[in-house]
Amino acid sequence: MFEQLTQLVQQYGGSAVVNNPAVPNEHNEAVISETSNSIFAGLQKIASEGGAEQLASLFSGKSPIDSSNPVVQQITQQLSGNLGEKFGLSSEASSGVAAGMIPQILGSLVGKAKDSNDSSFQISDIITAISGNGGQASGIMDAISKYGTQFGLDQNGDGKVDVSDAMALGNKSGGIGGLLGKLFGK
Repeated sequence: MFEQLTQLVQQYGGSAVVNNPAVPNEHNEAVISETSNSIFAGLQKIASEGGAEQLASLFSGKSPIDSSNPVVQQITQQLSGNLGEKFGLSSEASSGVAAGMIPQILGSLVGKAKDSNDSSFQISDIITAISGNGGQASGIMDAISKYGTQFGLDQNGDGKVDVSDAMALGNKSGGIGGLLGKLFGK
């Protein structure tokens, strides 16, 4: 997943980094690499600190992916600090780079995860990559379950979205993949 994330950062790094006179050209590649690292580390930090609902909300597309989103805010602040510290960018320049890239990259990441015709990002792979351990993945999946009941994924009416719902849905639309796909708009 990290390689695909880096490709997204490179895709959106043109105007925010490469064509930005506040970022010295000799730092362009390192700033893009730092952006990838900060996004990945930021998502992992949110998952490890119990932000499962924030992540589920982000990946469901139910909350706007802009400067008002708590996930966007946290990762933007982290990246801004890192760029200032590691590359000596002014706080204005580092904030501008972070604010110019993070919403676009996360928006594209969520869009690709929800696009059934784009297999470069799968929501289950993203959750596994950022959660690191079963407990965190379970917490994120619990949040997805909570959101799933709101979206009509509770197939057997027991008040939770679980394996039995995936089995029931599986006959109609492909098991747990179909369940997650339905949740995330696929």
